[in-house]
Amino acid sequence: MGKRTLVIGASENPARYSNRAILALRSNQHEVVALAKRKGLVEDVVIETTFPTGEDVHTVTLYVGPQHQPGYYTDILKLKPQRVIFNPGTENPEFAVMLEANGIKAEEACTLVLLSIGNY
Repeated sequence: MGKRTLVIGASENPARYSNRAILALRSNQHEVVALAKRKGLVEDVVIETTFPTGEDVHTVTLYVGPQHQPGYYTDILKLKPQRVIFNPGTENPEFAVMLEANGIKAEEACTLVLLSIGNY
């Protein structure tokens, strides 16, 4: 199995990039944990509304703007992923500094592009 990935800001809407990312991650054999304000389902991936605890997550990929991220800071730091991907529009220098200070790589990138070029 690939890198277990937490998608924050997941959406059932096929037009949303978070939805496309879930599908692309799954088609590249990565396990997906999805989180959003509303429960839902993207193929076989259940969108949860409570932050996962005790999960061994390699990567967190953000699809929520910086104004909505502070509520996730503590939970993400506790999760201790190897990296957090700030997708376009989610860039947050304040949080990136906090992540790096805790030994977590902060990466400004696009999950879909990383997957498409085999660089995930």
